[in-house]
Amino acid sequence: QVQLVESGGGLVQPGGSLRLSCAASGSIVSIYSAAWYRQAPGKERELVAEITRGDNTNYASSVKGRFTISRDNAKNTVYLQMNSLKPEDTAVYYCNVGSWGGLRYSVTWGQGTQVTVSS
Repeated sequence: QVQLVESGGGLVQPGGSLRLSCAASGSIVSIYSAAWYRQAPGKERELVAEITRGDNTNYASSVKGRFTISRDNAKNTVYLQMNSLKPEDTAVYYCNVGSWGGLRYSVTWGQGTQVTVSS
């Protein structure tokens, strides 16, 4: 099994910054791809950023230019740097990781971390 532990969420003022971390452990050899999703109350979960094995990145239009997804393969950790935060960024953020381990590919979700941007 693969386990993901998210951290870095919290309360921040508009215009502030946060960095989310998603650390993978367990039966993992390498991360193939990763993504960050978010879900606000009353809304569907949406993709905000993704990164491929070749480090190509894609962002939702609402966060492009403000958020940066990255990863440290040696640490099996994915990050989301969030700058110029807006109240509409308030949501629970989830990491999603596709990984290889023991000849098996698995997709795993993090437990979610709350990000609140005060207005």
